[in-house]
Amino acid sequence: MSAEGHRPVCQDTGICVVYLKIGMDVRWDATLGVAEMVNEGVRRAYTDKDNPLRASMLADPAGARKNTRDNTPAMVYMEVVPGDQIEIKLAAKGGGSENKSRFAMLNPSDSVVEWILEQVPTMGGDWCPPGMLGVGIGGTAEKAMMLAKESLLDPLDMHELKARGPKTRAEELRIEIFEKVNALGIGAQGLGGLTTVLDVKVLDFPTHATSLPVAVIPNCVATRHVEFRLDGSGPAQFEAPSLEHWPKLTLDLASGAKRVNLETLTKADTARWKAGDRLLLSGKILTGRDAAHKRLADLIAKGEKLPVDLTNRLIYYVGPVDPVRDEVVGPAGPTTSRRMDKFMETMLSKTGFLGSIGKSERGPQAVEAIKRHQGVHLIAIGGAAYLVSKAIRSARVLAFEDLGMEAIHEFEVKDMPVTVAVDTGGNSVHDTGPREWRARIGKIPVAVA
Repeated sequence: MSAEGHRPVCQDTGICVVYLKIGMDVRWDATLGVAEMVNEGVRRAYTDKDNPLRASMLADPAGARKNTRDNTPAMVYMEVVPGDQIEIKLAAKGGGSENKSRFAMLNPSDSVVEWILEQVPTMGGDWCPPGMLGVGIGGTAEKAMMLAKESLLDPLDMHELKARGPKTRAEELRIEIFEKVNALGIGAQGLGGLTTVLDVKVLDFPTHATSLPVAVIPNCVATRHVEFRLDGSGPAQFEAPSLEHWPKLTLDLASGAKRVNLETLTKADTARWKAGDRLLLSGKILTGRDAAHKRLADLIAKGEKLPVDLTNRLIYYVGPVDPVRDEVVGPAGPTTSRRMDKFMETMLSKTGFLGSIGKSERGPQAVEAIKRHQGVHLIAIGGAAYLVSKAIRSARVLAFEDLGMEAIHEFEVKDMPVTVAVDTGGNSVHDTGPREWRARIGKIPVAVA
């Protein structure tokens, strides 16, 4: 669907991370600095009128958090090497997976594998597995993080590595981490399954005798990488893959799903939903993410009137892409739900809203609020924004227009596919699913609740 529509499969085209290896004999015919040239390329790409990508970059991160509107600046890393060419590797890295990055200064005698196995369950499904884990070992604190990020640029080749066998300690770690992480049973979207990671990458570097810096950075299922060389003969050219290379897919979203009329929905209706139920939503929903929830909570605390009536409404955690051509909205997939956990008590107790739609699990704080106030949490498919957007029939901004993609929109949807993740009893599929799969896999003991 994404290839046919020439639109990103997931709306979070993230932060541009650009690695440059610049030949020492390269001569520039330019008036801009190298980083400025990279940012100009990012600016043109993200504001392309035929396929605009979402502007996610915010300036003044600890203050006003104002959107730069063109997704600049990029993260630019340069290395000067022998030669007369420029090698460029670029990743458009989404925030959901980036936010689950982990780092530790281990003791030299500590186990890297054990530490990673402690970290991955805390990531849950927020990073949109199945994907890759990039692991950096050694150097200094910042070097380990850089190694982990750069390792994610390598191609998926775990099947080839396992077939030929490891030749280095780093390759041994790749296989061991790959097998043990998949034995956790976390699975796609954190719902349980055999495959949590498709590959594990490990880069290492010499370190101080007293140190063992370790970083792990996940990469979501929507992996966006490109690499090319410039030799002065002209721009790099890319040929789009033929649609013939994609399998023919038939989606039957209605089979086994319950149709829900949002215009008449009440708490009595949501009380009958059970965790794991699949629903097709039709009617009007509201959107809102971090910034909008903060403003709503501030207004409630001041006793002021809200700009929208939330009674018996569902709020979809989404930051959509601007529409093009005949679209009413661009790709509009769910964002990480746990970022809104701290607002659930206020929202459920003060506004009359029924519940939320997002991706992945809720934390204990939010689950307890949902149970206490008989709310619900639904999940759409993380990383499948283009699919979700096909269910949206109209879209308009209702409040906080200055927030851009984080404004409160009203979407009218038709048969929007969601799953009940947390029901009014506090039962969560993100608990029951992985627990069941760990028992099936049988490699890691199931914790007794």
